[in-house]
Amino acid sequence: MEQPHLESQDESVKPLDRVKVIDLSRLVSGNMLTHVLADLGATVIKVEPPRKGDELRAWQRDGMSTYWLAYSRNKHSVELNLRTPEGMDALRGLLSDADILVENFRPGTLERMGLDKNMLNALNPKLVVVRISGWGQTGCFANKGGFGSLIEAMSGFAAMNGFADLPPVLPPFAMADSVAGIYGAALALAAMHGQRNREQPTIQEIDLSLFEPLFSILGPQAAEYQLTGKTTPRSGSRSPTHAPRNVYRTKDEKWVALSAGMEGTLARLFDGIGYPQGLTDPRFATHEARLKNIDALDALIQGHLTKLSLAEALDFFAVRDITAGPVCDIADLLTHPYILERNLLVEQQAPDGRKVLVHAAPYRINGSRPTIARGAPTLGQDNERWLAATPATPTPGQTQMTTEQI
Repeated sequence: MEQPHLESQDESVKPLDRVKVIDLSRLVSGNMLTHVLADLGATVIKVEPPRKGDELRAWQRDGMSTYWLAYSRNKHSVELNLRTPEGMDALRGLLSDADILVENFRPGTLERMGLDKNMLNALNPKLVVVRISGWGQTGCFANKGGFGSLIEAMSGFAAMNGFADLPPVLPPFAMADSVAGIYGAALALAAMHGQRNREQPTIQEIDLSLFEPLFSILGPQAAEYQLTGKTTPRSGSRSPTHAPRNVYRTKDEKWVALSAGMEGTLARLFDGIGYPQGLTDPRFATHEARLKNIDALDALIQGHLTKLSLAEALDFFAVRDITAGPVCDIADLLTHPYILERNLLVEQQAPDGRKVLVHAAPYRINGSRPTIARGAPTLGQDNERWLAATPATPTPGQTQMTTEQI
């Protein structure tokens, strides 16, 4: 597959081309954050431990670090042993002129490394430090391990995901980490903008937990519970706020998703399935009635779609301007016209020479989409460039870190 076609070569497609980011994080949250910044043109330097590197490299499929390829493109890799004074001196050198530092150690680790707020402020007062942790830098859970699955369970997400008569369902991808990473990118850029507007910058620390961003996007659960005294039960693919909204099986054993909560859309749907009296039927005449009688409403819609193939169902919805579409998997999407026309997948070369498809930057700026300037780096690929060019910055009395401290 070819690289995305760029309608223009406007330099604003890389608005962060003079921003330097030092990434000490591991796994998904920090990598997602710096992935967003790298695609926007920032120079992202991944500082990785010797030999094994970022744990994300170990998430492999068929011998390839697919997650590393997808989320570490456009980045640089520096291999440093931060358990030694020499490694810490080199890190301080990298930080001395950086704009953003990203870390996701347990709270207190940065301080034990000798990179407390006062020291960083003396080293580089314009620095923005994004501190990602499971539960935040303070509170009763601050020192509790915070892997994303725990957050997805405790945030309320799993309790509302799945079907009422089946167990709660965790997401099949790193949802909490990804949401925190995207939040973190916005916060880092906002803090950096604020730094540039200050006459005398002082270090800015962002306390970003995995829990709070995911909790924040789950909707008005607290308000609804406060008002009703009831939690929202799991409802599968149905919505607790409007109906119909579900997935329906077609004659050829495919699936379509339908959301027809607006009455104009619903009127066209009722007319199309041969039930024009739908909006005058007391069971379906009002929003509340439709939610109360959702089983009967879904059965009516399913009864019609059972007679249609997927292609026929999509035509049925299209001619009536009904908001519905197919349930696609990645095999469907590789040849889907929307994906192809929007150039949403591009080829990237892996270190072993194989070419794999990865997602393109999910936006355009002035008609242009950022390209992959460089693939995901091998471990320590950029040591010579950055460590030779950046003088080490020693700190008197710096002690060697133990294995347990990082």
